[in-house]
Amino acid sequence: MKISEDLFRPILITKGRKTGKEHRVMLRAVNHNGKIYFSRHRPDGDWFQNALASPTVKIQYKDSVFVGQAKEVTDEELNKKISELKYPGEERAKEKRVTIEVTLD
Repeated sequence: MKISEDLFRPILITKGRKTGKEHRVMLRAVNHNGKIYFSRHRPDGDWFQNALASPTVKIQYKDSVFVGQAKEVTDEELNKKISELKYPGEERAKEKRVTIEVTLD
């Protein structure tokens, strides 16, 4: 099964950078150009920092678990595009965000 939805709410599973244990959080995700994106206002969130420290992540969605490699998005235009796709028609789509890109294995 592949993820076909453009906007969906999976559970992102990261490896804790301090504990080494699985860390699970349900987030709004964007499926764009064959990659999965997760974003937030600041880079201080556990899931964000965990993904940078241990880039192998899992995405649990419906009855499937996907494994992929995460990296921070440094392209500001792509960050803007992901925010627009994540919050279509909403004012918060214009807010500056940090983004993780996941390439599924």
